[in-house]
Amino acid sequence: MRRTITRVVSRVLLYKRFSPLMETQRDSQRDVHSGARRRMVVGLGNPGMDATRHSMGMAVLGALAARLELAHCWHGDKQVSGEVIVATIQDTPVILLRPKLLMNINGVSVARAAVKYGVRAEDIVLVHDELDKALGKTAFKDGGSARGHNGVRSCVDMLQSDVMLRLRVGIGRPEGKTLVERHVLGCFSRSEELLVAAVLQRSVDLLLARLAPTHRSSRAHQQGGGQTPGANRVS
Repeated sequence: MRRTITRVVSRVLLYKRFSPLMETQRDSQRDVHSGARRRMVVGLGNPGMDATRHSMGMAVLGALAARLELAHCWHGDKQVSGEVIVATIQDTPVILLRPKLLMNINGVSVARAAVKYGVRAEDIVLVHDELDKALGKTAFKDGGSARGHNGVRSCVDMLQSDVMLRLRVGIGRPEGKTLVERHVLGCFSRSEELLVAAVLQRSVDLLLARLAPTHRSSRAHQQGGGQTPGANRVS
């Protein structure tokens, strides 16, 4: 019953602004067809709960932006209900997205962004926490079921596709009698924080290997400025 209600609410939120986004899509598609296909990397999580295990995807996106020297470029986009960076990595247009909706309806933000920026489902990477992997373990998964992750399920429902690549970042299952909900919404312990820092950097390495295999970190220049070959550009 709860899942049905969540789907109904998500679809109402998605289509509430669908017509204006279609106008924006026509503009963005002109840019898409004039160059390389756009990719989008999404960090799933709960807004305002950045330090919790369930928001590990958002933490990875923050680390990715920092590695690209674009951490200062996050900006709120009301049309997609999220924080966005639009950049170019080695001639590949890439949108970084951190939804500002609750995890269970993250898919609304992802679907809106896909429409606005002209990104196909197969060009989206979802980064999310994974209970069935121990903290410190990360792995890609090529589409398929949500495996019980509500944020991924929301994305599948709203995009009407399950082809999105996922980077599953392990947080491990709770010990003893601790409830799963309490575990995922809790913060990492001090002893875990050092391992988390290493996991974030490893996750960024994996993402960059997929997005731009020969990427080397270099200073970002605002679009229109002096651009060195291979550098990151922000639009």
